[in-house]
Amino acid sequence: MPSIKSDRWIKQMAVEHKMIEPFEASQVRDGGISYGLSSYGYDIRVADEFKIFTNINNTVIDPKDFDARSFVDSKTEVCIIPPNSFALARTVEYFRIPRDVLTVCVGKSTYARCGIIVNVTPFEPEWEGYVTLEISNTTPLPAKIYANEGIAQVLFFQSDEVCEVSYADKKGKYQAQQGLTLPKL
Repeated sequence: MPSIKSDRWIKQMAVEHKMIEPFEASQVRDGGISYGLSSYGYDIRVADEFKIFTNINNTVIDPKDFDARSFVDSKTEVCIIPPNSFALARTVEYFRIPRDVLTVCVGKSTYARCGIIVNVTPFEPEWEGYVTLEISNTTPLPAKIYANEGIAQVLFFQSDEVCEVSYADKKGKYQAQQGLTLPKL
């Protein structure tokens, strides 16, 4: 039966198997939005690279034919997401998920209380890479996102048996992504 993993297991996997790099072995606050190891998860940070979606070119968002003119690139410590819009970003951390583990990622309460929704798909068994984050501003006001601070929490679920086919086995299209990765077909 799958079980959620504790801080001790996460720390062991991060240190011995490089599951999370860089790894912070405790919660870091430093006057910002916390990140690092928590009781039953790991709070990830957002890097300083953002793709902010805009409609200046009247493009249509099409996952089968993605138009890069749909966004504006920004490298900044504070990203301003326009009202009712969103941005793509990536994590500071690089992940290597074991074959018997699946993760679920949920937004941090500090952002959720401001109408900011963070969407991340599960990290499948044997997936690795920087995580691409979708950050939605659901409010009618501009919203600030702080680079190099906490953005979401990853929960790790370990199965009592390994999967037959992992993400690496099926040569997943987002395997080993090295940066903020746009939709692929």
